[in-house]
Amino acid sequence: MTAIKMVVTDYIETDLQWEEEQAKTLGVDFHAYQLKTASPSELVNACKDAEVIVVNMARFTEEVINELPNTKLILRHGIGYDNVDVKAASQRQIMVGYYPDYCVTEVAEQALMLMFACQRKIQHQFNILKKSSEVGQWKFHEIMPVYSINGKTIGIVGAGRIGSTLIRMLRGFDVDILVTDPYLSSQRKAALGIQTIPLDQLIRESDIISIHCPLKWEETYHLFDEAEFKLMKNTAVLINTARGGIINLTALDEALRNGQLAMAGIDVYEQEPPPRDHPILSNERALCTPHLSWLSEEAGWNIRKKIMEDVDRFKQGLPPVHQINKEVSSFIDRMVN
Repeated sequence: MTAIKMVVTDYIETDLQWEEEQAKTLGVDFHAYQLKTASPSELVNACKDAEVIVVNMARFTEEVINELPNTKLILRHGIGYDNVDVKAASQRQIMVGYYPDYCVTEVAEQALMLMFACQRKIQHQFNILKKSSEVGQWKFHEIMPVYSINGKTIGIVGAGRIGSTLIRMLRGFDVDILVTDPYLSSQRKAALGIQTIPLDQLIRESDIISIHCPLKWEETYHLFDEAEFKLMKNTAVLINTARGGIINLTALDEALRNGQLAMAGIDVYEQEPPPRDHPILSNERALCTPHLSWLSEEAGWNIRKKIMEDVDRFKQGLPPVHQINKEVSSFIDRMVN
């Protein structure tokens, strides 16, 4: 029988030699490209004969998906999947999988790091050190005020895997925790030891807000915009390690400059990377990192192994471990033994 063809459209690893070796062991015909910014026609040309596609940042629109007659499984290398038109894939009976559990600790750690870095104004501290060294005496007045995290109220927007991990981490810092998440079951709330409140109440009462919800265009796109910034305390800190489109960054930049909130820690952007002239990048009240909250050696190998495990499952006629469109049949009519 013909070997299953697997195509990797784009990747962040140094090389995919390990994946190629694993594919050979599984009897899979393996092909890898770097088509992150490719046109629809380039993507179709590379993937048209593939049964399994692994995509990192390339955009799988309806236009692309409709030209993939042999594809039965698309695996999104990461947690988010807004670059894959899941509805179009479902209409073509293509299963879509993703990896919501590969870097949970890393993202929670990044959010915690940004909280402390913003609350303690770490960038300002470094600038003060340089200025003080130049004049030979400490010049602390520019950094005031600085607040402790101890005793503060921290709002968590979305208490899924990452949000709930951050909640557990925060419990060692003697803080009050508020949570908003319309999808949490009563059993899950009990397990986490939390109650949920409306978003507007969380925004008004929190000293620090950390976002951990998915980007859903009809629900969470620009969830934080001008109206929400006006509700925040002028001493508040906003953290986003989830998805860029959840915050209107232009409105955030203006709100920071107007003093509607104190600081923001941003790791994700609506356009990635953000344009070099985006005002948020030069805003002294914003601590911006380059969408690396997922990054660690451990997480990198974790997702690589999970992807190849899903390829093996496909070969056995099984769906991916985390299938987004579960309504699509897991029956696979082309098997290789």
